[in-house]
Amino acid sequence: MGQRLGAGLLVVALGMAFGPLAHAAVKSKSRKEHAASEAAAAEPASGPLPAGVIASVNGVPIMQTQLDAAVQASHAPDTPALRTNLKNQLIARELFRQAAEQQHYDEHPDVVAAIDQAKTALVVQAYLRDQIKPAPVSDDDVKAQYDRILATLGTNEYKPSAIAVKDSDTAGKILVQLRKGADFATLAKQYSQGPNAAQGGSLNWISFKTPIQAGNTQNWPQPLAEALVKLPQGAVSSEPVEVNGSYWILRVDQERPTQIPQFDQIKDTLRRQLEQVALQKATAQVVLNLVRNAHIQQQ
Repeated sequence: MGQRLGAGLLVVALGMAFGPLAHAAVKSKSRKEHAASEAAAAEPASGPLPAGVIASVNGVPIMQTQLDAAVQASHAPDTPALRTNLKNQLIARELFRQAAEQQHYDEHPDVVAAIDQAKTALVVQAYLRDQIKPAPVSDDDVKAQYDRILATLGTNEYKPSAIAVKDSDTAGKILVQLRKGADFATLAKQYSQGPNAAQGGSLNWISFKTPIQAGNTQNWPQPLAEALVKLPQGAVSSEPVEVNGSYWILRVDQERPTQIPQFDQIKDTLRRQLEQVALQKATAQVVLNLVRNAHIQQQ
């Protein structure tokens, strides 16, 4: 029995040292529980284990509740084999904890720093959870957002690709290569510093109400939107379009009548988007209030 347990713990130890723990979500013991465990360890018990205790490591009890929590955290089918494996992991973890504390690893500077960082993260999370109160998103809000989006759509929508570079000379050289028959996607992967360069510059479908109006371009820069709607399907912009110091070359891969999703198909996505916006606004307000009342110095 001892040899089998030792072999099992060896496997467990390797897994704990070099891979994620199956019981990673199990809560660590509190200081009070550690104190009780250490007191029990001072006088190792003999005979049957008390009710609710599934193992004892140098007198320190491993509780049934710990094993149950480990099983739940594993998200695996609850089988005798799983419980045996997780119990061995809990035993191994307690062995490691005792050995580490005996050698004062809890006082190592890197351990202390990691504990301080973890504590700070938990304290900040708890504070933000209580302080950030996003405005609720109602069904009317979602429907209004749907209507606003519909109002910005034009008759046609476009599936564009784009190459964006930082200087006009490079953009000019790319246009020369395209006119000679070079592949747009290959040049995008080679030169582009714009979105989806690794995918050949391919962008999502987009639709604009024409004529293009400022602030009604689906977050596209207005010069790009104006250039795109003038291109027929398959065409490449004849000249680079300059936007904020970058030079864009556009191609219309496909064009079709605008496909408008039904409200029920998109309402859940719109709600999540609005909730994310509300969360960002609430977070920004908390930050702004703290900054207003703080004295901050920077170099």
